[in-house]
Amino acid sequence: MSVIKLLSDIYSVGVVDWNVRNFHGHTYTTKRGSSYNAYLIIDEKVALIDTVYGPFSAELIENIQQVVPLNKIDYIVANHVETDHSGALPEIMKLAKGAKIFGTGKCREGLQRYYYGNWDFQVVKSGDTLKLGKRSLTFLEAPMIHWPDSMFTYCPEEALLMPNDAFGQHLASNERFADEVDQCVLWDEAAKYYGNILWPLGQVILRKIEEVKKSNLSIKMIAPSHGVIWRQNPMQIVDKYASWAKNETLPKVVLAYETMWGATEKMARKIVEGIEKEGMSVKLFDITASDRTEVIKEMLDAKGFIFGSSTHDNGMLTTIAGFLDFIKGLKPKNRSAAVFGSYGWAGGAVRQIEGIIKETGLDLTQEGLQVKYMPDKNDLAACIEFGRSFAAKLK
Repeated sequence: MSVIKLLSDIYSVGVVDWNVRNFHGHTYTTKRGSSYNAYLIIDEKVALIDTVYGPFSAELIENIQQVVPLNKIDYIVANHVETDHSGALPEIMKLAKGAKIFGTGKCREGLQRYYYGNWDFQVVKSGDTLKLGKRSLTFLEAPMIHWPDSMFTYCPEEALLMPNDAFGQHLASNERFADEVDQCVLWDEAAKYYGNILWPLGQVILRKIEEVKKSNLSIKMIAPSHGVIWRQNPMQIVDKYASWAKNETLPKVVLAYETMWGATEKMARKIVEGIEKEGMSVKLFDITASDRTEVIKEMLDAKGFIFGSSTHDNGMLTTIAGFLDFIKGLKPKNRSAAVFGSYGWAGGAVRQIEGIIKETGLDLTQEGLQVKYMPDKNDLAACIEFGRSFAAKLK
């Protein structure tokens, strides 16, 4: 990624990772790549806001050198310790030997345990400011958005918010601004990002958004650490986060299942038919053939979830089990759910899934539907009615 001038003497100097396809230990697929954004402010003092993933250190250094020699960097702000944002810090500090690092106390602890650098570090808290010259930086702690060390950095003179992992997307693009890229792609990736990373943090996010709004910060640009930069109506992504954090939903059902010999799949298709007969939108996923990241994105605005599995060894199949464990960690709220499945000589999958649903806090709206062996025409009719009943209750 070439250096991009955002504002007078403020530059984007990060890098695009065109080839990354998995994130967070393969829990999140990034089919459109990503970027690791870093920002450079030139004033009486020179400040670098965040770095990049370690393998891209040389490219970051090259980008910075297009603007200023690294030994001219006075301050480095570490908004977040995670290595996709801090990995290049050891190489930067070799060249910017006199730079002071600013971050939260948790950030200092994390950086020390990752890199064991003997660096000049100043702990900052919400409301602390750093004078650069004509400009200044104000720090806003944002714990658990999405790590305990996270914070936002704000430049009041430019109304520029640099919130690190908030308001971003995993999107590799030579266009650097949100208004330049395909809007369907943009919002698709923003929803995936929120759903797969930030969904369980909704209440924390809402409180932070309310705090920012109450402080009457003027925000003309939001420059996150992944993806493109919001320069036209930047509050649109903040409003969307607020909607997701409030668990606002659409009249839509996501049905995810795993089948052994096809009986559960036949049930799933008829349940979908029943949902459609009620005029409700529905998405169907064989979880063994589907990208979990995409499924979660579809679930983010769905009012209802239906899960299905064949029974094996008195329990559910393994892929749907892993998927439901991930759902449990996301803690979706204000959603209805139901369960179905087939079995041979003994059942068990439906009861097991219902137990997980109750633990997760979803509203189990109707009794689970089970079919022995392969469904006959009466069973398939019952599946249609099962779908109709579920959709009608959502209305």
